[in-house]
Amino acid sequence: MYVPPEWPSEVRTPDVPDWETSAVAWLLDAVPPDYRAYEVLRRHPLALARMAIHHVRSAVEAARAGYRTAAVELKGQLPPHAIEAVLDTYRREGPRLVALGRSIEVVERALRGEGFTATLRRRP
Repeated sequence: MYVPPEWPSEVRTPDVPDWETSAVAWLLDAVPPDYRAYEVLRRHPLALARMAIHHVRSAVEAARAGYRTAAVELKGQLPPHAIEAVLDTYRREGPRLVALGRSIEVVERALRGEGFTATLRRRP
């Protein structure tokens, strides 16, 4: 079965029986631990996926805001090399969060019953 490149390796493909169990486990790892307390999210993986998408989108925005303001907010509080390390952390975390969001979106599509087809892309 074809799944997009964004498909998380921790989630079994939708052609495997009970694949949703692996999707729920992976999605729960993508959200705050407190989400595990809500039975409705384990019972309804699509609801969990929607909440995970919103959570990760807000984390992306928070990382962008943090990157924009870190140098000013931390100036005089941390040595310059530490500030640069914080900025470097944001430079790595932002793309990781964006990739996570894309992976959650494809899992959500599969939970909705959408299939995936491989497409050839033209090279520029």
